[in-house]
Amino acid sequence: MRTDKLLYGLLILVVLVMGFNAYQISQLKGIKKTSTSNNQNNQITAQSAFSGIDVIPKGIPRLYGKELGVSYDDVSASNQQKADATIKRLGTLDEQINLNGKEIERYISIASQISCEYCCGVESIIFSNGKPACGCNHSYAMRGLAKYLIKNHGDEFTNDEILEELGKWKTLFFPDAIAKKAAILKGKGIELNYINLASNKYRVIENQ
Repeated sequence: MRTDKLLYGLLILVVLVMGFNAYQISQLKGIKKTSTSNNQNNQITAQSAFSGIDVIPKGIPRLYGKELGVSYDDVSASNQQKADATIKRLGTLDEQINLNGKEIERYISIASQISCEYCCGVESIIFSNGKPACGCNHSYAMRGLAKYLIKNHGDEFTNDEILEELGKWKTLFFPDAIAKKAAILKGKGIELNYINLASNKYRVIENQ
């Protein structure tokens, strides 16, 4: 009888130990699952913080928009024909407008600060002497607009404001690349303006 009671006691003890272990394991699984879920939520939250960035300029540009008959809204993947026509309209200005003296100096100062790296890969859209450094339509458009604003609105636009305008159009030309850059800049606490987004100021930041 003693032996039977001892066996029953041991059996009950084993059952209790097994039950306790099973409970502990289930708790650990729950913790791991919660931790994984929290990590996933944190990743989603971080991604969402950047996915909502809208850097696309909209509407009619100040002063020159009505004069040239162009709008930021003209360059869109939804109407490639209109986009091409707008880019061409700006591009023809590069060949039509001749600058002189101080205008050329100002032009070189502005245009040397921006490139078409997502297309041409050159250091800027012009060489140091002001001659075209890239033959793509995007570069023609940016050079043409710079010349137009210097020639016709030189007193109404500062150099930085002209560079900002070139940056706006470059953003329209390469929306995905600029949006990606915007997320990186925002993550580093850098102000999202069109000089920071599109000029050479932070050109290689995507590779850092």
